[in-house]
Amino acid sequence: MKVMRKQRNSRMCVVCGMDNAFGLQAQFYTMEDESVMTLFSFRPEHQSYPGRVHGGLITAMLDELGFRAFWVHDENTLGVTMTLETKYRKPVPYGVQLKGVGRIVKQSPRFVRSRAEIYDLSGNLLAGADIDYIKMGVERITDADFHEEMCYLIEDGVSEIE
Repeated sequence: MKVMRKQRNSRMCVVCGMDNAFGLQAQFYTMEDESVMTLFSFRPEHQSYPGRVHGGLITAMLDELGFRAFWVHDENTLGVTMTLETKYRKPVPYGVQLKGVGRIVKQSPRFVRSRAEIYDLSGNLLAGADIDYIKMGVERITDADFHEEMCYLIEDGVSEIE
């Protein structure tokens, strides 16, 4: 599927923060079907039981995918998670490349509902979440300079993701 554009990364977010040595440093892409996708890997530091990623970190990635799906349409609006229901289908491994996908299911002027999923590269669904967000301006969420925090736009030449 064709990549339409690259989304920005932050400095310290546990999922997309490029300066966070403990995070995933995931890159996100707006796709031609209006979804958001990422190819990423969890590391051994992200484990719960040996060979498996901690459920909280799986959910963190799903949460990030859910709202970044809204950024397909409007990169200048933030949101706060109201509800998030995760369903773990299969063990999520670390040390292998995975694919994350997020899509908007429904939205209104104040709310967004998304569906986010993590797959292995064979197409098996490992985990998914249905997530509700309330849209908020940056000034209601943080006093940090949003443009300074979301400062990375890393061009990597990715033009398609399967």
